[in-house]
Amino acid sequence: MAYQLNQKIRNLVPYEPISGTYDIRLDANESYFTLPDEIYEKALKAALSTQLNRYPDPAAKGLVRAFAEFYHIDPEYVTAGNGSDELISLIVSAFFEPEDELVTVVPDFSMYQFYAGVYGVKATAFPKKEDLTLDTVRLSAYLKSGGARGVIFSNPCNPTSLCISRRHLLQMIREVPNCLFVVDEAYMDFAEESILSVAHEYPNLIVLRTCSKAIGLAGLRLGFAIAGETITRALHAVKSPYNVNTLSQCVGTAVLSEPMYLIRCNEQIISAREALYKGLLKLYAKFRIFDTIYEPTTNFVFVKTKLAKDIYDKLLARSIAVRFMGGYLRITAGTKEEHKRLFEALEEIAKELAL
Repeated sequence: MAYQLNQKIRNLVPYEPISGTYDIRLDANESYFTLPDEIYEKALKAALSTQLNRYPDPAAKGLVRAFAEFYHIDPEYVTAGNGSDELISLIVSAFFEPEDELVTVVPDFSMYQFYAGVYGVKATAFPKKEDLTLDTVRLSAYLKSGGARGVIFSNPCNPTSLCISRRHLLQMIREVPNCLFVVDEAYMDFAEESILSVAHEYPNLIVLRTCSKAIGLAGLRLGFAIAGETITRALHAVKSPYNVNTLSQCVGTAVLSEPMYLIRCNEQIISAREALYKGLLKLYAKFRIFDTIYEPTTNFVFVKTKLAKDIYDKLLARSIAVRFMGGYLRITAGTKEEHKRLFEALEEIAKELAL
């Protein structure tokens, strides 16, 4: 009998971002900033000074220290990863047994349920309210009554762009002390409700951060897990010994050591997000091209529209890529020039669709 894939991976479909070349990419929530020459040269010099015939520092001490200094936390509680995706995979596989219940919320980042499926962990999807906000009181009650081993969600949420308040989130974590909370703060640089500074105080909490959004280093694949002593020690024990390569460590350290540059970039991205949001609201008022535009706390705007597929296809035909998500569109904040072309294209599309 020929070899067959096992049941849990037999019908898996690969994650497929938009492929192809487009003039404007507003689909992946990346930063629109490229490194200035002086920082790029500094990072390149650091990378070229390394001995590539040697394995990287297994603890990524310089990178972790630079991250911790930038966010004003203790490096003792930080674990570096090959992107937060690796850390999510690691947490799901190592901290949960097949019989454990891992709760996800929907809609949210699809990879949480994906990794649960790959590792054979029982995943339960907890629905958000009709307005796409998360009812933390109901979720807390569910976690307590069902004996869930853990819960994982993004805050602010990808894709809704909405954020749970720090107060409500910490209340939930305190109310269910036997449940592991994994809070993915990939977009928290653009909001003001972070629990990063107190993550180490809660023995049932892991906070995830990334360098792919506000830091602008998506190509390096750098992520971080912040947790208390016990969980951090476990993460160090179960991760691959050399999980962050030398070049990523060097370049990441160099960039994280430029706080004023990063703060300026972040402020400008938030300003661009607000400009995108207000521009879409103006189009909505003029053409009713959208059903709902959610007020964002991220670097993107989430839009509900019955015309999502038509708009998406017509934008692609104009070499503008956004993210199509069923009856929704997710649009990343870009430059003023990119926004101008986007708004012009959307106005043309609205007229084509006789809106």
